[in-house]
Amino acid sequence: MSAQSLVIVDGVRTPFCRWNSSLAALGADELGRIAVDALLTRTGLDPKLIDEVIIGCVCQPAEAANVARVIALRAGIPESVPACTVHRNCASGLEAITTAAERAAAGHGSIFIVGGVESMSQVPLLVKPQTAKKLGALASAKTVMKKLAALGKFRFSDLAPRIAIKLGLTDPVSGLNMGETAELLARENEISREEQDAFAVESNQHALAARAKQAEEICPVYVNGQAITEDNGPRPDSSPATLKKLKPVFDRRYGTVTAGNSSQLTDGAVALLVMTESKARELGYEPLAKLSTYAYTGCDPARMGLGPVSAIRKTGRSAATADIIEINEAFAAQVLSVVKQLGDVPREKLNVNGGAIALGHPVGATGARLVLSAAKELQRRNGHRALVALCVGGGQGGAAWLERN
Repeated sequence: MSAQSLVIVDGVRTPFCRWNSSLAALGADELGRIAVDALLTRTGLDPKLIDEVIIGCVCQPAEAANVARVIALRAGIPESVPACTVHRNCASGLEAITTAAERAAAGHGSIFIVGGVESMSQVPLLVKPQTAKKLGALASAKTVMKKLAALGKFRFSDLAPRIAIKLGLTDPVSGLNMGETAELLARENEISREEQDAFAVESNQHALAARAKQAEEICPVYVNGQAITEDNGPRPDSSPATLKKLKPVFDRRYGTVTAGNSSQLTDGAVALLVMTESKARELGYEPLAKLSTYAYTGCDPARMGLGPVSAIRKTGRSAATADIIEINEAFAAQVLSVVKQLGDVPREKLNVNGGAIALGHPVGATGARLVLSAAKELQRRNGHRALVALCVGGGQGGAAWLERN
């Protein structure tokens, strides 16, 4: 093992909570602060030793530009420690980790706080360009008459907002939203509605059975005096019968992708302490796992869900050699298409503690959550190797391998 190999020392996350539910009042900066603060407490690391903070975030809040820097300062990390926010859509949390690995390999630091954060509840509504122009004219009007004239130019249609989260989930190149890309994969790979629903049920069952394991990852979040201590996405009533009642969302006539077999819009944050192997040894930390290799690839944006296939192949390793496999569940149709295309994924090793269909997909945080969950499970099983992979909106894939001695 190279002295510059990046190791995952420990990690923590907030509960993952459905959009507009328990964590909706907290912005991305506050969610991130809570996770980083809990990580520093858990590991006992002196914040002065940190070389950089790197956080993935897709929907950066306007009021907290470079949200990683805001998180770092509010978590008590010295102002002399730099921070940057990275963005690779759904793989942003993984991008934070691999960016730290590249920094370490180049000799630009040995101790990093990395992770990801997303408050999907607080993604804003936007106004149309013509509405913004009219608002500008109203603001610049100097007299009452000019203000009234400016107001008179508004129409009811100007009040209809542009929904930013909907825009973000639509690919501007293919013209398809993420759900429509999943429908395309379901048709091309012959993934039936029954298969998708069965996979979704399994995800919920695994997540509910793993509550004690998830508790090891989660730090409490206090909102209005109430402690939130667990994910609220898993559905105890999920069954083939209940899911069968749901209507397709993206192709109402012929579709098979529903709210029940898709990932949930979610709020949450993840923070990981990573460092070079030599630095971990020097400080007396026993790492959970080492980042041994990783790869990013591009693919057709209309088939973005297949991104993990090329990314995993680019690593040069077979999924069959992994003891634990985490493939993000953007959609059941997408994961099942990846499994079918690869042909070497042992289903009994896949998402054993549930995935995003049950736990949710706070897009900037998910990649880091997959690494944390995989590393923890690898340690529990005394396993050797774990595979983490994600599809990425816009037509990319990311994959990473973790190893333990």
